[in-house]
Amino acid sequence: MSTDNTSEKDIMPSNSNVGDVESDQKKVRYPFSVFFIISNEFCERFNYYGMRTILSLYLTRKLLFDDDIATIIYHSFTTLVYFFCVFGAILADSLLGKFHTIVWLSIVYVTGSVVITLGAVEPWNMPAMALTFVGLGLIALGSGGIKPCVAAFGGEQFKMPEQAKQLAIFFSMFYFSINLGSFISTLVTPILRENVKCFDMDDCYPFGFGLPAILMALSIIIFLAGKFLYKILPNQGNMLVKVCKCIGNAISTKRKEKLTSPREHWLDYAEGKYGRKLVLETKILLNILVLYIPLPLFWALFDQQGSRWTFQATRMNGDLGWFTIKPDQMQVINPFLILVFIPLYEVAFYPLLNLLGIRRPLQKITLGGIFAGVAFLCSMGVEIYLEPTYPVLPSSGESQFRIFNGRPCTYQVSTSLGGNAAKFELPPNSYFSDLHVNVPEETLSFTYALTTNTAGCTDVEGTGQLKNGEANSFFLTGANAVTSYTDDIDKSRKGLSSVRILANIEATSNVVLQHSKEGAVYNETASKYDLEEIQTGDYEIKVDGNVVGKYKIIIGGVYAIMIHQKGNQYVTDVLIVTEPNSVSMLWLIPQYVIMTLGEVMYSVTGLQFSYTQAPESMKSVLQGCWQLTVGVGNLIVTIIVGAKFFNSQTYEFLLFALLMFVDMGIFMWLGIRYKPIPLDQLKNVEEDDNETKKADPLDFKPHDN
Repeated sequence: MSTDNTSEKDIMPSNSNVGDVESDQKKVRYPFSVFFIISNEFCERFNYYGMRTILSLYLTRKLLFDDDIATIIYHSFTTLVYFFCVFGAILADSLLGKFHTIVWLSIVYVTGSVVITLGAVEPWNMPAMALTFVGLGLIALGSGGIKPCVAAFGGEQFKMPEQAKQLAIFFSMFYFSINLGSFISTLVTPILRENVKCFDMDDCYPFGFGLPAILMALSIIIFLAGKFLYKILPNQGNMLVKVCKCIGNAISTKRKEKLTSPREHWLDYAEGKYGRKLVLETKILLNILVLYIPLPLFWALFDQQGSRWTFQATRMNGDLGWFTIKPDQMQVINPFLILVFIPLYEVAFYPLLNLLGIRRPLQKITLGGIFAGVAFLCSMGVEIYLEPTYPVLPSSGESQFRIFNGRPCTYQVSTSLGGNAAKFELPPNSYFSDLHVNVPEETLSFTYALTTNTAGCTDVEGTGQLKNGEANSFFLTGANAVTSYTDDIDKSRKGLSSVRILANIEATSNVVLQHSKEGAVYNETASKYDLEEIQTGDYEIKVDGNVVGKYKIIIGGVYAIMIHQKGNQYVTDVLIVTEPNSVSMLWLIPQYVIMTLGEVMYSVTGLQFSYTQAPESMKSVLQGCWQLTVGVGNLIVTIIVGAKFFNSQTYEFLLFALLMFVDMGIFMWLGIRYKPIPLDQLKNVEEDDNETKKADPLDFKPHDN
């Protein structure tokens, strides 16, 4: 599932016979201890998803990584989380036990959260980048390590089969706490990091990271509070380790005995040491795991909701008039829809699919994967619509030339640059741009001549320089002087707007930008031309206390506010240098809806199928292997993004969609070839082993458990 990649069905015991034991449940008291476990899970999921929701924007806006590197870091972190699930399971089953594993790794977990929070406090001048990587590593170890333990520890509090129905209720509450923690934190942490101001900062990432850290510390306290109520079972050994040993023994024994003692199946060579039961269980496990080979690609697409799709949202407009959606808040759609779709699937979607002939689990998994591909086609369509609003950035071997006219004169301009910039007209309070001027060397010198027939205006001549790979702008002031500066025409990485005041008025005059809600956000003399990042919204432009204009500044835009004096009046114009974010974030909803539709069929059905096909002793191993598919999926993202196959995000989205369709074709082929090994064979093997043991107990070779 979106919030834990598990579900109530995923962890439900497959052999529960509720009807037979319902009368016995009244005799067994409901374990009150599970409420501590459920509360612990809510706090832990709040921490994990709250931190991860704002992580991508923190990497780009505060640590100043570009979108590609931030995507790689984000998915590398997620990969580590799910790879550490195997470590946590082995640690719990073979050494510490589930209770102590949860406690100690939770301490590691909260330490990582605190470390990231401290690094986000800018005035303390701590090494934020180093602290972020250390913190993410600790969180990955802690979160991944406890992930396979908490639900299983809760299940151990019940007496089976007497409390099968009560166990089902526990897993429902447990699953609800996962999604509730995810939903609330995904909604709240973007508000904390943007709307709250702390430590003399314009935003408050320390609070965005800090509140989840507090919840994680609270989760440890809650969990420890129930210690004396818990049923703590002794370690029984880790089945994954046993399976690996069995496979290793089969391979090594086959090399020695394949000529002298041929066997029907290569795993049969391990029967001498591990017994027929474990060998058959391993055969069943590997038979299912072949179907897992294509599964990681789905998670490669799914987990980009927190990276590529979030970055896509930053280039869109979340203003609804009555509410402004934060880019990272769009992720809240997934856990919300999960809670809505799961009951709808049972009462509406699955009956409809049955009518269409889609009944078998492998068919539903395939359809879920296809939905993921369609969701990425939707995101590709949105990206195509967004591309015209992106700035054209200067490339190597070129320069961008802009000239702003701050005088009340119309000029005929000629330059030695050639091309579009050779001759053009420049009206008052306007600008001309040529975005692709060839600059073969480090700098290019050029001449310009501005002639005018406007009364009271004079001609202007001079020379200028363009620098390779830069945007160079020139501002014509009232003294016929031309001021040059290096321009920054890229969109703000902080989700703000960028404004430069180009005022051809008295240098000592005071210019103020007055936000309708925040007050004065810019207050400088007219001689200052620096680019400033400001909040979006409605503004009044004031000169020496007098309102000279009113304009709406939209997120993502780069603006030049021109001011000149005509008689006793000030004339203002707002020129758009880079187009603002004009596409509504609501256009992202279809891709989130389609992805979530696919997730429910893919994740829930996938694990439910695996559980029904696997022997009881292998269900925990399959859970670990399922978590690994998530980790491998995120690793795929880091490889593809790191390879930088395309400069356009549109083509990258298309690549992932096509890979998903091909992947589901492979899965369909594997599904057609799949032949389940009947679980009844296990019962026969157990009976044969028991008979052998009774007949000759001294000659019987037990499993190496």
